[in-house]
Amino acid sequence: HRDLHSFPTRRSSDLIMPSVDILLGTADNFLVLGATPSVTNGGSTVLTGGGLGVYPAASVTGFPPGIVNAPFSIHTADAAAAQAQIDAQTAYTYFQGQTPATPVVGLTLDSLVLSPGIYHSASSLILNVGQTLTLDGGGNQNAVFIIQAGTSITFGVGSTVKLQNGANARNIVWVAGSAITLGSSAVVNGNLIAEATVALGTSATLNGRAISLTAAVTLLGNTITVPAAAPPIPPGPFPPA
Repeated sequence: HRDLHSFPTRRSSDLIMPSVDILLGTADNFLVLGATPSVTNGGSTVLTGGGLGVYPAASVTGFPPGIVNAPFSIHTADAAAAQAQIDAQTAYTYFQGQTPATPVVGLTLDSLVLSPGIYHSASSLILNVGQTLTLDGGGNQNAVFIIQAGTSITFGVGSTVKLQNGANARNIVWVAGSAITLGSSAVVNGNLIAEATVALGTSATLNGRAISLTAAVTLLGNTITVPAAAPPIPPGPFPPA
């Protein structure tokens, strides 16, 4: 594995920011949020832990057979979806603007082991077919990872974003200046925010959110789940009375 633990980067403990959930604003209530012309689905996509929204378009197709599990629902061109898009744009600008960032050499994420921090490519990023990227929280359940791309982010067919040592998908953000694509059967952790299309291939799994600021979100029999909160840290040891 290529290990970037020794590279100069900004530790998550140095990132003075509210939680990712708070920064997402009302977009945090959505697992899928599209813009225009639509959110489309083919197959048995299941969303658990958040809603589906689209704004300014009002077109959602493929639900059913797709399912948005209660108590969440579908919002088409309503006030909730409109505000979520505003909040998502604010969050995108914030996350893309975070510095300093460690450059990703060669634009590929294959076999990297990344510690908490900010990572950047001025152009595209790719995790190639069947490859694994490991995000290592270093024992910190609140570790933050921000991965910035000037253009596209691509997760190849059968690729995996693996979490270890306390890393939590809730605190991972992928931001792309154009599209984000998940190949068939890819397994990705984190919140995806793209200026352009977000496309999930057949049976791709996302533990996080899929947000397009200006374009469509396309789904194909996917499992999309809200990231779990980090478990509470047990108290103690207490000082003697």
